[in-house]
Amino acid sequence: MAEAIDIRELNERIERQSAFVTNLITGMDQVIVGQRHLIESLLIGLLSDGHVLLEGVPGLAKTLAIKTLSALIDGQFSRVQFTPDLLPADVLGTMMYSQKEEAFIAQRGPIFANFVLADEINRAPAKVQSALLEAMQERQVTISKDTYKLPEPFLVLATQNPIEQEGTYPLPEAQVDRFMLKVVIDYPKLEEEKRIIHQHVRGEKPTVRPILSTREIMEARDVVKEVYLDEKIEQYIADIVFATRYPEQYGIKDLKNYIEFGGSPRASINLALAARAYAFIKRRGYVIPEDVRAIAHDVLRHRIGLTYEAEANNIDSEEIISRILNKVEVP
Repeated sequence: MAEAIDIRELNERIERQSAFVTNLITGMDQVIVGQRHLIESLLIGLLSDGHVLLEGVPGLAKTLAIKTLSALIDGQFSRVQFTPDLLPADVLGTMMYSQKEEAFIAQRGPIFANFVLADEINRAPAKVQSALLEAMQERQVTISKDTYKLPEPFLVLATQNPIEQEGTYPLPEAQVDRFMLKVVIDYPKLEEEKRIIHQHVRGEKPTVRPILSTREIMEARDVVKEVYLDEKIEQYIADIVFATRYPEQYGIKDLKNYIEFGGSPRASINLALAARAYAFIKRRGYVIPEDVRAIAHDVLRHRIGLTYEAEANNIDSEEIISRILNKVEVP
């Protein structure tokens, strides 16, 4: 009974402290028409300290959504347009000789910001991708002999175009794994498309102002850590990830031939963290199985390796994840 009262108190407290989420979503809605899944995914990344990879054809407001989110939070924003001739120093920074100081000083690159938009990340060569993704993991950058901490919060929001293959360098699996979420953006609905046309024909360009500080985001992250995650939900998360590795143990033996490798322990950790953040966004103090199911595709789609047999049979990771979610017993 005491535990039930504690959860009720926690739920009420988190409902109060998550009120700013509504303001953030309202601010995003002023600029972005539709794309609620995209907006929620960006908020999950922000609240659970995880980087987000957005994939979709050009013109689906990927860059606009990221710029709008950063405008709503009083923090530093930088954008890097990735190109094949980009060098690691262009992102991280380099040593520059100062005549005034008569010494070499570190010139910090655009990575030193709270929000880094890595536009078309798959256009840069492996060296640049590695430099960026190392900074994402370690939260620090080494220039010459000195190491510099990156600011907090630090969030990399990367975009990539899935259609164009010429002049692109696909991200290696080990590096893609460092993104907490891989979100696939789809076309807007018909009514949303009409609203988009209406906005642009009229020249309506709403301006958004900061409504949150970076300090408040850091405080919100501490609150998200308090969201209750029951042992049964932990078991459910572990079962889902294990089913990507050993589907035959969960009664889906035919998937074995389609999966080259399943999710790593990082997948389990990110499922738990993202589910907590999703519950917080829904203004709830505890995680339910529906929260896990809602974010499972975004967390797992880039962590499952497909065999040639899967590609020959037009089986993709989306279908594999859906079948696993339908088969694994819900607590």
